[in-house]
Amino acid sequence: MIVRIMGEGQWKLADGHFTELNKLDDELLQDMESGDGEGFRQTLGALLDAVRRLGEPLPDEALEPSELILPAPDATLDEVKEMLSDDGLIPG
Repeated sequence: MIVRIMGEGQWKLADGHFTELNKLDDELLQDMESGDGEGFRQTLGALLDAVRRLGEPLPDEALEPSELILPAPDATLDEVKEMLSDDGLIPG
């Protein structure tokens, strides 16, 4: 699966990594629902770090369709809320 982090680029991740990403996505959703700004910032950072750590970066000139788009590291709570689906940022 190709994952884009807005403002940074794309990473190719194996489907087996989505269990870890979904766990972080669930935590992020809880932080947002509770209004925990500090927790939101930490969990968003952990989610993006996991994508960077587990994925293989694609070259900047590669323009693959992204199956998942994640917010930039400096995204605000309101900006991320606009990106959410019923499942959070990551479907499933």
